[in-house]
Amino acid sequence: MQPHQLNPQIADDFESVNRFILDHLHSGVPLVEKIGHYIVESGGKRIRPILVLLAARGCNYQGDQHISLAAVIEFIHTATLLHDDVVDTSDLRRGKATANAKWGNAPSVLVGDFLYSRAFQMMVELNSMPIMAVISNATNVIAEGEVLQLLNCKNPDVDEASYMKVILGKTAMLFEAATQTGAQIAGASAEQEEALRLYGRHLGIAFQLIDDVLDYQSSAEEMGKNVGDDLAEGKPTLPLIHAMKHGSDEQRKMIRQAIRKGGLEDLEPIRQAVIDTGAIDYTFEQARNQVESALTQLEQLPDTPYRDVLRQLAELAVDRRS
Repeated sequence: MQPHQLNPQIADDFESVNRFILDHLHSGVPLVEKIGHYIVESGGKRIRPILVLLAARGCNYQGDQHISLAAVIEFIHTATLLHDDVVDTSDLRRGKATANAKWGNAPSVLVGDFLYSRAFQMMVELNSMPIMAVISNATNVIAEGEVLQLLNCKNPDVDEASYMKVILGKTAMLFEAATQTGAQIAGASAEQEEALRLYGRHLGIAFQLIDDVLDYQSSAEEMGKNVGDDLAEGKPTLPLIHAMKHGSDEQRKMIRQAIRKGGLEDLEPIRQAVIDTGAIDYTFEQARNQVESALTQLEQLPDTPYRDVLRQLAELAVDRRS
């Protein structure tokens, strides 16, 4: 079941967001629209805009500006995907060729810039300085997180605390911005806004940790991207960090070497080492802890079907296969 199918009202809002997104991809440059439509329509779960809808509705919002706000968040997310795939030289996302694999790096980066700027045009129309403050800060933190991840690539000495700092910036920050601005547009209380901000943060961390696990547990068909992509890029994710800390000297040496050089020559023995050292279970446990922290924040919201869906969404985050 897709996240938007958990509640009929969200399904209606979700379709409105999709229409709004497509309406705002227009450009006088045909290639911009072509790449924009390709990446936006490539089958993502739209979890970040759904969080905007649920946060706003969960705070009893009755207007329609949450639709355009959700689209803003999705445009920013899509822009980061275009840029990430260029940086990571990825050729597969959501089971399809990446935009950079199809059109090249330069068009992908520039269309990513277009989506960023279009998002800020749309955000200005919301006429809310608090929302602009949250989203502008979030985009800055996301950019810093991506640079920090780049610096950590091929560095086997990255520890767990340093890695958590990376995923807080590059992944959790946009989840946090989605739920916080959803509360803001609804005119929620300060307590509810803070609770939803933290809910988004914890959910985003959990989401990324499960992504780390799936890179070693899932299949390309399930994930929609190549298995072992993180290892191929020399990214020291939590399963690898834990395996190096708790594995044998031979396992530690093998993983360190793989991170330093990148590539998939030792993928199978490394996958086995990740399992044998309990790194998969440990990463799952950390993700579940984050989900529990997220669920605690929902006590600040009124008892509505939207709060129930936020709860279900958090629980689904640790059960997914893609």
